[in-house]
Amino acid sequence: MEKQILALQIAHILGEEYQREWVQQLIEVPKQQDHGDLAFPCFPLAKSLKKSPGLIADEISSQIKHPIFKEVQTVGGYINIFLDQVFVADHGLKQFYQEPEAYGSHEFGKGKTIVLDMSAPNIAKPFSMGHLRSTVIGNALSNLAQKCGYKTVKINYIGDYGTQFGKLLAAYLKWGEEESLKQNPIQELTRVYVKFHHASKEDPAFIDEGREWFKKLENNDQEAVTLWKWFKSVSLEEFEEIYKLLGITFDLTRGEAYYNDKMGATIDMLQEKGLLEESEGAQVVRLDEEKLPPCLIRKSNGTTIYATRDLTAAIDRKQTYDFDEALYVVGHEQTLHFQQVKHVLKKAEFSWADQLRHISFGMMLQDGKKMSTRQGKTVLLEQALQEAISVAAKNIKEKNPDLVNAQEVAEQVGVGAVIFHDLKHDRRNDVEFSLENMLTFEGHTAPYLQYTYARTVSLLERGNFDPKHPVTDVHAETAWPLIKTFRLFPEVIEKAYKEYDPSKLARHLLDVASHFNKFYAHTKVLGSEEEQALLSLIYAVNVQLKEGLTILGIQAPENM
Repeated sequence: MEKQILALQIAHILGEEYQREWVQQLIEVPKQQDHGDLAFPCFPLAKSLKKSPGLIADEISSQIKHPIFKEVQTVGGYINIFLDQVFVADHGLKQFYQEPEAYGSHEFGKGKTIVLDMSAPNIAKPFSMGHLRSTVIGNALSNLAQKCGYKTVKINYIGDYGTQFGKLLAAYLKWGEEESLKQNPIQELTRVYVKFHHASKEDPAFIDEGREWFKKLENNDQEAVTLWKWFKSVSLEEFEEIYKLLGITFDLTRGEAYYNDKMGATIDMLQEKGLLEESEGAQVVRLDEEKLPPCLIRKSNGTTIYATRDLTAAIDRKQTYDFDEALYVVGHEQTLHFQQVKHVLKKAEFSWADQLRHISFGMMLQDGKKMSTRQGKTVLLEQALQEAISVAAKNIKEKNPDLVNAQEVAEQVGVGAVIFHDLKHDRRNDVEFSLENMLTFEGHTAPYLQYTYARTVSLLERGNFDPKHPVTDVHAETAWPLIKTFRLFPEVIEKAYKEYDPSKLARHLLDVASHFNKFYAHTKVLGSEEEQALLSLIYAVNVQLKEGLTILGIQAPENM
């Protein structure tokens, strides 16, 4: 609010040629408290106004007046604004208490639909830590979108088709052990897949054999289809257990194979529009004007490729959901693929092609290197989650041995730690897997946030606080950094969604927790003259921490 008020006043003072939005973009939040709560740099105005930044600052500052501004100073070309702390606290808390659970919500997404393509593990392969990223980023973006008023459709687009399944069929028939498959199907399928990968390096004939088996699968060969269906069934059962542990659900789970009998129509459409060309026996759509390589639609041996399936899926989803945005939460190594898919749709004159967005992210690393199923170098997500829960249980037993629901809390803490470790990073960056760093109760971790939330619950219970009767005039100066940070929540929600970056919310929650713990360390709450006002503030922090964690897909235990 205060940024908008300041921007409006400065724009009015400067005149019509200076837009409020432009002015607001220049407003800064000083790092040092003695520089004020807001600052406006006058340097960008010096050339057009033909005056020094210092003189401009003096002229503008003398005209800035509003009850929210307690003091206006000018220093070295900056206008520094000090807010009226009691006024801001009172206004912010009254705004919150109008509808506590809805605080931070927006309506700019009302009446609009967003489809998210996310998670997408491959059948017959273990659900690795690498798959975690798409799953938790997609889930957080869906929750952020809902907070902004959108209707969301989460699609788990299972990787159940492609040349790799021809390789797997060939590998199983060559080296598979039936008894091992019955006891631990995913582990056995991974073993033969890795063996196939190593063998194909020595003898390229294995690759041809894999292609032949994929062609059999496409041609509905009975043996190939029966095995493939079995691989898919056991994989989905295992994936479902992991999703339960993560607390993540989908509106639709659908494999790439669903589009097998629908790709013909897509290929025919491209042919009719004159977009398909022959290239060394294969069919492609050229993208020379877009300065991209040709998009392969059908290989020379007649088999399709995932671009064909993604084109068909995009058309199907638009017809089914009439989405306003379709978000593909997929690793950055697929950037070229999604550029090609979007441009093929544009060349085919689908006006909605620009509604497709590739939400790319970096890799999950182990000891600085990419995890790989083919190389046999991966950390299994279920094992990592169980280990995280085990470590959390041990930590809880040491800190609170009498906790009644210790195992339930350990699951919430352990799983939350794994999710938050991913989401606190900018999604475009690589993330190093480290259980030790995830589970500490101090620093930038989920357990730190959960512990802070539990502390607010305890304070509110001990103070018998009733949220129906809040007191909103907070005078304690130690509360000011917390109040300022708490009030940023609506802005953070909007930015986190519009920039498709859950880490903005994760970092905000860490700031709120940090300021709360500093405030609590230096302020007497229970038994003080301001007890009810301070508890009113603490309740607002309590709700915001829980809501923020929920949006990120993390539970908030009330006792730890």
